[in-house]
Amino acid sequence: MNTNLLQQASVLDVDEQIELVEAIWNGIVSRGAAPSLTEAQEIELDRRLTDHLANPNDVVSWNEVKAAALIKIGQ
Repeated sequence: MNTNLLQQASVLDVDEQIELVEAIWNGIVSRGAAPSLTEAQEIELDRRLTDHLANPNDVVSWNEVKAAALIKIGQ
């Protein structure tokens, strides 16, 4: 890693650092690249898929999830 770039980024305020990270991430995505899943992530996705296939009707709609989240944050 280029430590000079990291030092330059570290003096930015938090909002600027977030903008920088978003710009870098958008550049990665626009090239069609994506990070590989970790072994733990693969295991969790497999577990979730297996659970869904075994219980396809055990779901919560987006509207229910959104409403619960809004209640939780007090809106």
